[in-house]
Amino acid sequence: MNPRLPAEWEEQDGILLAWPHLETDWAPYLYEVEPVFVAIAAAASRYGRVLIVAPESGLIFPRLEAAGAAMERIRLIPLPTNDTWARDFGPITVYDQGRPVLLDFGFNGWGLKFAADCDNQVTRRLLGAGAFSEVGYRCPSLVLEGGSIESDGAGLLLTTSTCLLGPNRNPHLDRAALETELRRWLGADQVLWLENGFLAGDDTDSHIDTLARLCPDNTIAYVSCPDPEDEHHAAFGRMAIELQHLRTAAGTPFRLLALPWPQARYDDAGQRLPATYANFLVVNGAVLVPTYDDPADEAAMGVVAQAFPGDEIIGIDCRPLLLQHGSLHCVTMQLPKGVLADH
Repeated sequence: MNPRLPAEWEEQDGILLAWPHLETDWAPYLYEVEPVFVAIAAAASRYGRVLIVAPESGLIFPRLEAAGAAMERIRLIPLPTNDTWARDFGPITVYDQGRPVLLDFGFNGWGLKFAADCDNQVTRRLLGAGAFSEVGYRCPSLVLEGGSIESDGAGLLLTTSTCLLGPNRNPHLDRAALETELRRWLGADQVLWLENGFLAGDDTDSHIDTLARLCPDNTIAYVSCPDPEDEHHAAFGRMAIELQHLRTAAGTPFRLLALPWPQARYDDAGQRLPATYANFLVVNGAVLVPTYDDPADEAAMGVVAQAFPGDEIIGIDCRPLLLQHGSLHCVTMQLPKGVLADH
């Protein structure tokens, strides 16, 4: 293989969503969270197709239709799922000599934290159900989640050492060996590692898509916390310094855009929830940005607009997603051009 991992802002066929249901941890919050999935699917259907997996269709289609979704662009395939975090168990698509190849990496519930037996089979089962076009398919013997890597489409990857070097993912591989695997499967010529940054309440061991996002024209949008009393302040400060020292393949610094910091959110047990504006989704000329009914929402969308000039910026209220410790990007996986079968 001579793979290239496209950037998220390249042309897509659409996105993958895994719908919440009573057999997931969303059971106590279904009434609250389903409208978020409806809003994401309806907005995304204006810019591409939406492939949904769920154990049964239920009232999904009527709700999407009522929300104004482009129903001709919606397809649902009934499959069992453990949860809804398609970013981390969905296929990671590379191009090899122009042909899309689905990489079905191992998913072990973010380092053996949660059950993943159904989610880990979603990509293979979608392939068997005819969801995809004439794509290639590979199943690397590597645990890797989509939320843990960012690509510029030209051989540069951004990631965090806390996640990729975690002891419950690929303990037999050190940093150099992991870079070899990333080069082999994703065509990574340059891997940039962040050593700092975390989100309280996060289960992923600091996925990069909650902290810092690669954007067009050598831009990185990253979370910042100006409040010295906040527990994130010191770590984010160190991360900002790291970002300032990173260099592109041409040896130049990145253009850095600091995202604002939302007010602290807590669940009923008093645990802090991982609200972050970095968890946005790019889809064919639009960017869906998580909002939290927060004074910083508008400023966050303004920063994303700077990173993606000319794109439509759409806010999606993602407060219910925080109840299971994720946000908008975490529940979606983009499917690049050429991946989806025509139906």
